[in-house]
Amino acid sequence: MAEIFGGDKTKGSATAAAEALAASGSSSSCSVSELSLSLNFVDFRTEEDLLSGIRKAAESGRLPLNVTQGMEELYQNYRNAVYQSGDPKAREIVLSNMALAFDRIFMDVKDPFEFSSYHKAIREPFDYYMFGQNYIRPLIDFRNSYVGNISLFNEIGDKLLQGDNIVLMSNHQTEADPAVIALLLESTNPNLAENMIYVAGDRVITDPLCKPFSMGRNLLCVYSKKHMNDDPELVEMKRRANTKSLKEMALLLRGGSTIIWIAPSGGRDRPDPVSGEWYPAPFDVSSVDNMRRLVEHAGIPGHIYPLAILCHDIMPPPPKVEKEIGEKRMISFHGVGLSVAPEIGFHAASLEDPEKTKTAYTQALYDSVNEQYNVLKSAIHGKQGLNASTPTVSLSQPWQ
Repeated sequence: MAEIFGGDKTKGSATAAAEALAASGSSSSCSVSELSLSLNFVDFRTEEDLLSGIRKAAESGRLPLNVTQGMEELYQNYRNAVYQSGDPKAREIVLSNMALAFDRIFMDVKDPFEFSSYHKAIREPFDYYMFGQNYIRPLIDFRNSYVGNISLFNEIGDKLLQGDNIVLMSNHQTEADPAVIALLLESTNPNLAENMIYVAGDRVITDPLCKPFSMGRNLLCVYSKKHMNDDPELVEMKRRANTKSLKEMALLLRGGSTIIWIAPSGGRDRPDPVSGEWYPAPFDVSSVDNMRRLVEHAGIPGHIYPLAILCHDIMPPPPKVEKEIGEKRMISFHGVGLSVAPEIGFHAASLEDPEKTKTAYTQALYDSVNEQYNVLKSAIHGKQGLNASTPTVSLSQPWQ
């Protein structure tokens, strides 16, 4: 373990790990006592030991076979992606991050964590937020990553300090979106990312390989329309759960100073099946309008901003929406992008017909996200870098 975390080899591995985590910048790292209770994987010093450990856990019945296979696949793909970065410490990074990931996955299989309708990020005794940040960080090529309109993120921060509410209407690309957003804003607006509440589908709170990362985010848990009817016997339960989450959201907005991220498409973007080109999935009119009404009825000033994210390369979803939990996770080292545009008020789409107004407002938000996405795409995939900036989307690399 001292080898994995670079700790003092004369100390116990749990102690070295805890000290190393504390030194890494985690605001509330895992305590020594908790690590000492969870030595299933954090003590392993080599790739062979780590993979052998999960196989033995499967053989003894402590890990389901499908979870074991998923963990092995995740390790191989994560290792290959981090090695792509050329980081001279890639081996140590892979072993330390995967040992912690396996440990948390195994702990949850033994004692499954139950998410409430409104889940607050767990920061102690183990800091799941920093765990997720440190896991995704090595996958991002910061030299080829960009933020659009950083001044607007500062504006959003100021409005939150004034007590206003903020809603970010965004496209959604990967399970890593929250970490990507946080990492790109880390040097300029860390509080935005740490306080952001994500409207999350049930898959990220039920998939064993995803749950530990979700535990480090503020979540409002809902069932996506895309999966509402997967099991007819569960439809009514899902509807009741969504109603409860909406009530939680309304309470949060009434309190003010709340920032909520939501993907009105109801799921992750997918590439065009013919051209293979990626683009933001269309927004659902009812999702946008429900969110708008919640903001307006909160009794607190609220602002709705269109947000674009481009990060599908580092962890793309399956080509098609899958019913079963436990998707194959492909991982790569790549540049990513994030951009926000000026807020769009409902009055901007005002028409005589209320239904047409709702549709026009949804389209206005989507068009802005699409425009920003194309700028990020030109910068990252088109290799134009900062030169891809336009009069409405000013790109920068604030970590430089």
